[in-house]
Amino acid sequence: MAFIDGTVVNVALPALQTSLHATVRDIQWVVEAYALLLASLLLLGGSLGDLYGRRKIFASGVLLFAAASTWCAFAPSIAYLIVARSLQGIGAAMLVPGSLAIISASYSESERGRAIGTWSGFTAMTAAIGPVLGGWLVEHGSWRWVFFINLPIAFIVLCLTLWRVQESRNDTASRTLDLPGAVLATFGLGALTYALIEAPAGGSSVWISGAVGLGALGGFLAVEARSPSPMVSLHLFHSRDFSGANLLTFLLYAPLSGVLFFFPLNLIQIQHYSATQAGAALLPLILLIFVLSRWSGGLVARYGARLPLTIGPLVAALGFALFLRPGIGGSYWNTFFPAVVILGVGMAISVAPLTTAVMESVPSSEAGVASGVNNAVSRIAGLLAIAVFGLILSAGFNHALDRSLSHMQLSPDARQSIDRDRPRLAGLQTNDSHIRQAVDEAFLSGYRDVIWLSMGLATLSALSARMISTRAIH
Repeated sequence: MAFIDGTVVNVALPALQTSLHATVRDIQWVVEAYALLLASLLLLGGSLGDLYGRRKIFASGVLLFAAASTWCAFAPSIAYLIVARSLQGIGAAMLVPGSLAIISASYSESERGRAIGTWSGFTAMTAAIGPVLGGWLVEHGSWRWVFFINLPIAFIVLCLTLWRVQESRNDTASRTLDLPGAVLATFGLGALTYALIEAPAGGSSVWISGAVGLGALGGFLAVEARSPSPMVSLHLFHSRDFSGANLLTFLLYAPLSGVLFFFPLNLIQIQHYSATQAGAALLPLILLIFVLSRWSGGLVARYGARLPLTIGPLVAALGFALFLRPGIGGSYWNTFFPAVVILGVGMAISVAPLTTAVMESVPSSEAGVASGVNNAVSRIAGLLAIAVFGLILSAGFNHALDRSLSHMQLSPDARQSIDRDRPRLAGLQTNDSHIRQAVDEAFLSGYRDVIWLSMGLATLSALSARMISTRAIH
């Protein structure tokens, strides 16, 4: 459920935007509300399972996720949908870490590797199937069915959990939870995200929110440094390899998440793909990561982590560069397919070595915590990237649109109508073909600004691999 929702909602965004008369900032919040709570509470969710029972917390997360999905499906307005997506994020933060913890507790050490490999395979399958299935549901039904699909899955999961999963907990875990850390992390990231998303609207509240967010995140670090049971063990970052791997994670997953948020909007609103076609457009990327991850994992044993973690992000940067080529129209195979394939190869080279580098950078007793921190870093990267990229795309869009409109003879009423609707970006409604073309070209101009930034971040992630040791990991 969590992995499907991580990929399928993006395909539904254009239909959702039209149905609920939402701006681009509104649909950013639809994604960001979920990502914010999941990223902020992921480590706390794992701690709850260790303390109170993994099966209990996992099942509670599934129930909450299903209830929130129902609310999403029936949401009458964008505000209700954003609140419901926040509850989905809380549910996901309870069930995502619980799933791996249950596997670790249920299998012997000799079988655990195969079990986790099976888990990884199924998550890759759902990530691949999700956008295609979601696109088909949007095209032949409604965007609301994207959320209804979680209900039968939740029912099956709960039945299997109660029937087959034994309760387990960590008896050595601290009996206190880092609630102050969780509150400060959520508040800090939320305030900072608000400042970035709402920046185009201006006003003193944006600056105040940004300052408060940074202050709360500073407070979070202070609390974690002194807490007897911190949500994030800061001493892990004393390891140069661990710090380098997490910096690389942030710099690589930020552009990936940011570009893939706006990619379906481009395909559906500018290129006029169907929702199903837009969902299928990313299949090569996901399948390449799935098929090549075992091979790329073997590279670490032969060459160490630094070499593949230098080459992989550079290949990904080339993939991002190829997204600059397509204009409006043209065959998918000649426009977006090469970019998706090269990006997929770059990510496939990077993903398994990055995971291995994280796990090998700390003692085995802290591998679970290290994995959780790295997972949270990748999700925070996506959370902030979508906000920042939206700001950049909006600025590029408005600049290009103003330049085009200045050459048109528009009445004051027509110009006022365009200005009122421009926060919807490519979703702007008009019957004038010349204005429509100007809007489409303006969106592509802003989208290309996002691509340039993505190339730069991916290149920086390759350079950050210099922090990681060159030793081979067996």
